[in-house]
Amino acid sequence: MKSSIDRRSFISLAAAAAATGMLSACDGGSSSGDGSPTPVDTDPESLKLPLAETATLTGLTSFPAGTESEPNNRTIFKRLEEATNVHIDWRTIQSDQWGDKISLEMANFNSLPDFVFSAGFGDTDLLKYAKQGVILSVEELIDTYMPNLQKVFQQAPEYRTMCEDEDGHIWALPWIEQLGYEKTAIQTIGDMPFINKTWLDFLGLGMPTTVDEFEQVLIAFKDNASELKAQFGIEGDIIPMSCILNDGDQDPYILTNGFGEGYGDPDRGKHIAVTDDGTVVCIANSEGFKKGTQWLHGLYEKGLIDPEAFTQEWSTYVAKGKSGRYGVCFSWDVANIAQVSMDDLIAGEGWVPLPALKADTVNITPQTGSFTSGFDRGRCVITAAAKNPALVATWLDQMYDPIQSPQNNWGTYGEDDEFDIFVMGTNDQGEPMLQHAPLGDASPVEVREAECVGGPLAILDSYYDVYVTCPDDAQYRLDWIKDIYTPDMNFKYCYPNVFMNPDDTKQVSNLMADIMKCINTAKSDWIMNGFSDADWDTFQADLDAYGLPEFLAIHQKYLDAYLG
Repeated sequence: MKSSIDRRSFISLAAAAAATGMLSACDGGSSSGDGSPTPVDTDPESLKLPLAETATLTGLTSFPAGTESEPNNRTIFKRLEEATNVHIDWRTIQSDQWGDKISLEMANFNSLPDFVFSAGFGDTDLLKYAKQGVILSVEELIDTYMPNLQKVFQQAPEYRTMCEDEDGHIWALPWIEQLGYEKTAIQTIGDMPFINKTWLDFLGLGMPTTVDEFEQVLIAFKDNASELKAQFGIEGDIIPMSCILNDGDQDPYILTNGFGEGYGDPDRGKHIAVTDDGTVVCIANSEGFKKGTQWLHGLYEKGLIDPEAFTQEWSTYVAKGKSGRYGVCFSWDVANIAQVSMDDLIAGEGWVPLPALKADTVNITPQTGSFTSGFDRGRCVITAAAKNPALVATWLDQMYDPIQSPQNNWGTYGEDDEFDIFVMGTNDQGEPMLQHAPLGDASPVEVREAECVGGPLAILDSYYDVYVTCPDDAQYRLDWIKDIYTPDMNFKYCYPNVFMNPDDTKQVSNLMADIMKCINTAKSDWIMNGFSDADWDTFQADLDAYGLPEFLAIHQKYLDAYLG
């Protein structure tokens, strides 16, 4: 995941110049910082793996707290060393300390490793480090030494486009995790609404399909609170609907998709959407936002929305949900919030996704960037300190092998302990295929953290049932997307994952501070207190004053370039 921490000043121009001079004397590297491609003067045949003689590279990576801190003790890296005859001398940082320490590591050129394996650098970081000449452009390394990644880009060329800056340079190796594609991608909906089917059945209620029917269901949950508490042994007040306003997947604005133009709020970081004629719009300018917020205020006035929805922390939200008090909630997966088993979710029992609700229309707007599924542009960088960038690229290309990538992402097989994410089996063609193993009562997250190594990788949707099976805890969510929501995704576009230049990146960041505060404050205030037409007009004037037209124009420029 990308860090949003405040990074310190990197290195001075003088230090960058010194780094340039230092690197120019090294074999196969370039640290000009001017966007010059990294030289590719090593014969790829001489780097055919496994190497005839053992070579050593240096890497920096992170590890989750409570797991193995030495990467070379992990089965995945043991096998990679045997297969490549490349030994990695690792330095590691605990994941929860990464944000505080990685900028300091990158600031000291003399101690830089050859590569940073799980960097997770944002666009600002990549452009800053590129300008300062401390990371290498890798597009020519990819084209010469990375056939596995080339195949990924050939199958899905949009990912190469998303990796390139406006000059065509690639400054990092990506992480790609496709689960579904375009309108069936698992990321199209993050703030999925879930409804307590057990309560519906007990009260003899059907699944609501309109906003009016939904409101009547919430009223029934409230009016029958005593019966629900007695029947299901619930301690604490019944809460018809809970959420966390302006908190990513816990935000309730997916319910407003049916109002007005049908945008909802698919990008809670920027509050933008794309019309079918390719125009970038702000949802806070829309009639749907106005009418949807008025409707949510009506629910709040009737006592149907959790009064703590505006202030509660995640831990409080989960604790109340696990106590069985919610009728409706929002999350990536309801198992995070409610007491429900995977078997029940697959069977459609206990808790189920709430379909798109009709108001003026029926629509679901996919989240920004979701058509290309999981993507991290800045996952891994090759530093300007690398003495043999060609070998570094060759070794890192093994992470993009279709059998290797799923292991790096989720875990492996044949571990010495009692847990395995995979067993090695075969596909319909009799070729090797990783098959997800039953975990019993083990936590998938804990097993994955104990076994996986992260880093640069690619899992395309076409890999499933060829190289790897789909994870069970993803498959039922994919089925929900495809069966319940994809049919109501009526818009042509979602805003793509674009790589802005440094000036635009800085300007967007500056504009966002006031624009996002203005919109998020209005959402919370207006749901609680309501608003008038005069309030709405003032709100629109404030957005313009904060630079919304310029904000949209910058995004429009990159959308136009992306669409060609």
